[in-house]
Amino acid sequence: MKRSLCLLLLAMSLRVGAQVSMTVQLPPAGVLLKAQLWNIVLVSAAGQPQYVRITLRLMDAQTNQPVLTGITRSITLNKGAKQLQVGDVMPVQYEYLSAAIDRSVNGLLPAGNYLACYSIIVSNDKSGNQPGEDCIPFTIEPVSPPLLNTPADQSVLESRLPQFTWLPPAPANMFNDLNYEMVLTEVHPGQSAQEAIQQNIAIYRAPRLKNIFVNYPAGAVALDTAKQYAWSVVARNGNLFAAQTEVWTFQIQEANAHTTMMNSGYVQLKKGLDGTVINCSKLQCIYDNEAGDSTVPYELIALEDNNRVVYTGKLNVNPGDNRLEVPLNKRKALDGGRSYLFRLHNARNEYWQVKFIYTKED
Repeated sequence: MKRSLCLLLLAMSLRVGAQVSMTVQLPPAGVLLKAQLWNIVLVSAAGQPQYVRITLRLMDAQTNQPVLTGITRSITLNKGAKQLQVGDVMPVQYEYLSAAIDRSVNGLLPAGNYLACYSIIVSNDKSGNQPGEDCIPFTIEPVSPPLLNTPADQSVLESRLPQFTWLPPAPANMFNDLNYEMVLTEVHPGQSAQEAIQQNIAIYRAPRLKNIFVNYPAGAVALDTAKQYAWSVVARNGNLFAAQTEVWTFQIQEANAHTTMMNSGYVQLKKGLDGTVINCSKLQCIYDNEAGDSTVPYELIALEDNNRVVYTGKLNVNPGDNRLEVPLNKRKALDGGRSYLFRLHNARNEYWQVKFIYTKED
């Protein structure tokens, strides 16, 4: 009888030894330090001290690929609750499975969607009834996602080879391999811009960009004046999704819109650009020399060739108004029907400029 009672009490004590529960305190979204992964509450229902270790598997929620594993030192757990922080579990044996993870204790985790899976190993539990694994999804978001810059939303563009620019996400120290993917697609009738980006096949996609701009290439699908286009940018840290911009739209204006023939007159150079484009084979322009320069440098820029500088030169000017005639194709460098920018740079560091479409003389 006594022997049976002793065996019963021993079995009960072994079961109690596995009575350890865990609550992980992770914010569902926001910026997260690696040290915050160990904000855990352990609760023991056993009457005697328990010696536990905690294991962690941090995975990319989209691919289920592990990016980090860790196991703590042995922790003494008495009956009741115990609040843990990183100092209570150190040293932690980490294994880094992604180059995107900061190896410092208080480093920021890179932006992305994650699954943190925890399990407890009770050292003095011989029942074989160890607590199971508990997985918690969470998202790390930049304080500021990337922001689209140009072309402006719902704008009408003159060039069929526009340049797209955006602002990077912040804070920058959340990323050690920041790159971008820019996507451009057509918006079909009855679609929203967001639906177009999600559902339509991209007519242009530029992955693994390190710069915050991309020029639409001449070899890509020609942009049509009768269509609306949507574009968006995804920021990644390595291969991990970080954040996405809004979706903006634009159109290409008709070839003859805002275009005037100026071969018989002079056009006024301006410090700012508007929608005016002129057709000319010989550029005649008026420049107000407020700076009092005797000479001004100029340059011709190919707007449809990644803003390439075609050639440069200098013009003699007098104070006040000047009527200038610029030989456009003296080096046979301009192509008929293409868009160009002519601009002067004066001593006040001002640019006076005009856009034109070069027309070959018969």
